[in-house]
Amino acid sequence: MDPRKTALLLIEFQNDFTAEGGAQHAAVQAVMRQTDMLAHSQAVAAEARRRGVTILHAPISFAENYPEIPAEPYGILAGIVQSRAFRKGSWGAGICVEMSPQEGDIVVEGKRGLDCFASTNLDFILRQRGIANLAIAGFLTNCCVESTMRSAYERGYRVVTLTDCVATLSPEEQRASIEKNFPMFSLPLAHGAFLAGLEPARAAA
Repeated sequence: MDPRKTALLLIEFQNDFTAEGGAQHAAVQAVMRQTDMLAHSQAVAAEARRRGVTILHAPISFAENYPEIPAEPYGILAGIVQSRAFRKGSWGAGICVEMSPQEGDIVVEGKRGLDCFASTNLDFILRQRGIANLAIAGFLTNCCVESTMRSAYERGYRVVTLTDCVATLSPEEQRASIEKNFPMFSLPLAHGAFLAGLEPARAAA
């Protein structure tokens, strides 16, 4: 893959997921530890950035009292409301220090649901930059990562899902998504294999 035509999308690396005291951290910490996904995500972001890959951050946030969500939410959005997670301006909604945006990174604004394409200008950004290859990392494996993966696949991007840079609520859900669903709509790769597939000579050009 040509780094100049490749983007790395980092979904919801926010304190509410990644940090002790985060509203959703206890729910995902076991799977995070299982694959050391935060350290792997740091490593892949740093090296991909160095090679000229476009780095995009896609945090989610809601106004106080969650007016963007239906009055009687269900499913994953109900869990967000109940735990008071991802409130705009709160510590929990902030991108964690380990994955802080660096100079040249792009923060995608407007994410309010599961699919990163649905309520943002992500597709516009990717096409304006001539991106053909989209690698995805973050939370939750079987929710926002998978929803975004499917949308990217439908839009004609060459999609890579970074199997050791994602986490969800249980090992069973993690395994089912990676083994059964990821291969249908993406190229599932560990972060090292993704980096090995970049073209270093062209990245330096």
